[in-house]
Amino acid sequence: MRLRIYEIADTEEIMKLFYDTVHEVNIHDYTQEQVDAWAPANMDIDVWIKGLGSKFTYVAEEQGKIIGFGELEANGHIDRFYCHKDFQRKGIGKKILKQLELKAKSLKIEKLFTEASITAKPFFESQNFIVVKQQEVERRGQKLINFIMEKSIE
Repeated sequence: MRLRIYEIADTEEIMKLFYDTVHEVNIHDYTQEQVDAWAPANMDIDVWIKGLGSKFTYVAEEQGKIIGFGELEANGHIDRFYCHKDFQRKGIGKKILKQLELKAKSLKIEKLFTEASITAKPFFESQNFIVVKQQEVERRGQKLINFIMEKSIE
C-alpha cells in the first residue's frame, strides 16, 4: 500500500468508494433512508473535484486501486475520511490518519477535529480522539447522529 496526494483523475473512484462504504458498511449503524441521503446515487463530480482539491487530500492505493482517502483542512478539521468496504480493519485508516497528523504538524496545527459517524467513532477513539459532543445533523431531509471528536497533537 502506498499513500499519495489526490489527483483529479482519482475523483470518480473516490466517489464510488465513498458511496459503497456508506451503503455497505455504515448501513449497519444507520437506516437505508439515512445512507441514501448521506451518499446519494447522483453525486456531482464537479463538487467533489472542488472539495477534494481544496483540502490536503491523501489517497491510499494498492495495486492501482484506491482503498482509502482522507481530507485535512488548514484549521485541523478532518473532513471526509473513508476506507474501502473490502479493506476495513487492515490498518489503512491508521496510515492515512498518521499522514494527516504529519501534515498538520508541518502546518503548526495543534488540534485535529472531526465529525465521526457512529461507525467511525470506535476507530477515532482507538487513535486517541475524545468525544466533545454528540450531535444530530441533517442531510437531504434525514437526521443523522454523529460525534464531534478532537485530538491534540504535538
